[in-house]
This record gives sequence, structure tokens and C-alpha cells, in this order.
Amino acid sequence: MQEDKKIISGFSKLGKRGKLKWIVENFFKDPEAVTKELISYWHGNAEQQDVLDGFSENTISNFPMPFGVAPNFIINGKTYCIPMVIEESSVVAAASAAAKYWMKRGGFKAEILGKTKIGQIHFEWKGDFEKLNRVFHKNKPHLLENVQHIITNMEKRGGGIKDMELIDMTDKEPNYYQLKVKFETCDSMGANFINSVLETFASLFPSLFEKEKEFSAEEKNVNVIMAILSNYTPNNIVRAYVECPIDNLGMFDKNMDAETFAYKFHKAIRIATIDPSRATTHNKGIFNGVDAVVIATGNDFRAVEACGHTYASRDGQYRSLSSCTIENGIFKFWLDLPFAVGTVGGLTKLHPIAKRSIELLGNPSAEELMMVIGVAGLAQNFAALRSLVTSGIQKGHMKMHLHNMLITLKANNEEIQKATSFFTEKAVSFNAVRDFLDSERGIASKISLSDR
Repeated sequence: MQEDKKIISGFSKLGKRGKLKWIVENFFKDPEAVTKELISYWHGNAEQQDVLDGFSENTISNFPMPFGVAPNFIINGKTYCIPMVIEESSVVAAASAAAKYWMKRGGFKAEILGKTKIGQIHFEWKGDFEKLNRVFHKNKPHLLENVQHIITNMEKRGGGIKDMELIDMTDKEPNYYQLKVKFETCDSMGANFINSVLETFASLFPSLFEKEKEFSAEEKNVNVIMAILSNYTPNNIVRAYVECPIDNLGMFDKNMDAETFAYKFHKAIRIATIDPSRATTHNKGIFNGVDAVVIATGNDFRAVEACGHTYASRDGQYRSLSSCTIENGIFKFWLDLPFAVGTVGGLTKLHPIAKRSIELLGNPSAEELMMVIGVAGLAQNFAALRSLVTSGIQKGHMKMHLHNMLITLKANNEEIQKATSFFTEKAVSFNAVRDFLDSERGIASKISLSDR
């Protein structure tokens, strides 16, 4: 059988250039050009490149993302310029527009509704739950004593282990139990801290069960399946909101008055609450804002997304993460979102731009950063719904895509300027942009020929 050159042994042991050489020679038609291109994205500062390479494995280049800012956010009376890393057009512009809109109406408000994270030890055991629970409480001080070296510094900052309880899951899976531990991790996201505590607890289980005199021979056997934090944090939650009298909402496109806008906006939220198909797109828009700030600050956007989507499904159906009420002439729009982020440790201190993002926000605590992120999600959601219930989403969205289309069609600076002016009041589509450039280039060609 002929050897497959696209399969390699020992790839991870190759140096960076060795990895790159093998990749381009086996997967690209023009190895030399691809090599030059990928190397061109390496950081000019070798020390900084070493930092970036340390974040992941088998790196051959960097993947640049735009680092933008959304100014004019007033949150709890404080002014912020919010860093956002995202590749999608219109997100930063929409967030900025929402910030400007609400700046004139009292700004955004935010509060922390809870700050508890959880970790779990999943294990199998055959016996009576009441006996297990009794033995657990008797041995709880021993468990805590054995993690004191891990939790001391966190306790000095006001964090640590806040509660522990056994959960009987045998109605769902035979012999299955959990030890659920609640944590406060202060300004760190806390994943490593939580997992270290849980794994230490889990390592003690066999000896604790074996030595327990109250257990029978069969009950002395315990099978620890795994010990791991949960990214679902329904008790670590931020609420971001805006409110004002309906009359203060102003006029909207097509002479839509404030009362009509408020009614349609409220109904749009209601639709996203009862229809999972709409809720999916609705919440995606929220995460456009949330993820952009989470990434910019060096936090884990996958964990934040997973937590948010689980929370949106907490009653058995996927629903809107945001809510709206119209009561006594007051329009109120808010977002409750659970997630865990940090401002110390991890990439928040290692990534050079993440460090600047944290500094840009005034070196916030983890709770303050949660509030900023929640507001960014709410602002993005407001901007999207405002467009949807007034002029529609495509008009503004396609305007923002215009520049990308022009670059794709290899427009020069003069053509970009002319196209931007031409499409100010016209619908944008790829075909329309291409036709415009063809027309411009045809005119330019005729002028050139007439000059000969």
C-alpha cells in the first residue's frame, strides 16, 4: 500500500518552521507563497511571539482579529470605552450606537445577582443515601483540612469553599451520586483553583470509604468517575438593564412614534421567549456583544456561551436571555446572564492586548467586568431589535459589509471612496457593488484610451 504523505508521526516534536514546512509541502499547491504568507503574520517581536506560541500547541502562525472599541458607555454613572474583538461587521458600530442612544436616557445600570460557582465529584456507590450523607458530614472537616494549602490565599481575599452537599442522582442513574461544592473565586475565573480542590477531595474518597466503620464491606467500595468544575453558574449572574419613560424613547424610522416602537420591541422579546427558532438568533446577537468583550479581555468565550445557552434552556425550552416590560408608562429592558470571568490569572495577564483591554476598562474587578460584559450584550441586543422593528436589519448590516465586498473585488482607494459615496442612499448587494466597479472601471478604461 502506498504511504500517505499526509499522515505524520512525531509532528509535535518538530520545531515551528519544521511544522510549517511539512504543512505547506503536503497540503498547499504553492508551498513557497503560503510559507511567506503565514510567516508574515508572525509577531515582529520574537519575545511576544513566544508568549503567543505558548497559549496553544502545534502553532505555525497567528490568526489576526480586529481589536476595536465602543465608546460612550455609561454604566452605573461611570464612563467606559469597551474593547471588542470580533470579525463580524456592524457589531461594534451597533454597540456604539446603542451606547450613544442610552447615554442621553440615563445610561445603563448593572448589578451582580450572585457570585457562586460550582464544582462536582461524580461517583458510584452502593448503599443507603442517608448513611452516606451522615458519614460525609462527619468527614467534612477532614476533607477541608486536606485542601487548606490550596484555599488559604483565596480565603484571605474573601473567597474559598462556601458550601458542600451530597446529591442523590440514583433516580436518574443507578448508584450515581455527586458531591457538589460551591466556590467564591474573587477576581479569578477560578477553573484551576476549583479543579485542584475537587481532585484533592476525589483522591481522598477511597481511603475515607475504606476506613469508615459504619460501612459494610460492599459499602467501603467507591468508584470516582470524575472531578471537574461546572461551567454552568446559575448563581454567578449579572443583570444589565435600561429604563425610561416611553415618551423619552423618541421617534424612529418611517415616523414611528415611541409608543409604537415600545409595543413592537416588547412583542419581539415575547416572540423570542416563546419560539426557540427566533430565540436562537436573538441570543446569538446578544453573544455578538458578550463574546467580543470576553475575547478582548482574555477570558473563555466558549465557557461563557455554554453557560448562557444552558441558562436559556433552564425550564426545558430554549428562550430569550433578555426581557422587556411596559408598565405605568415606563419602558424597561434587561438581561440576566450567568457566566464566570476573571481579571487576574490566565490570559488576562499573559496576552499583551488582553492586558491593555483590562487597563482600558480601568483595571476592574471580576464583578465590574461582568457588568461591562452584560451591558455589551444588552446594547447589542437593543441595537439589533431596534433595527428589526423599524428599518430592518439588512440596510445597516449591508452598509457595513460594503467595505469587505470592495476589498474582495480588489477595489483601490479611489474606487472605495466613490463606492462609499454612491451607496450612501442605495441598497448594497454584492452584484450591485460589482456592477458599480465594472462601470467605474469601464469609464476609466475609456478615459485612458482617449488620452492616447
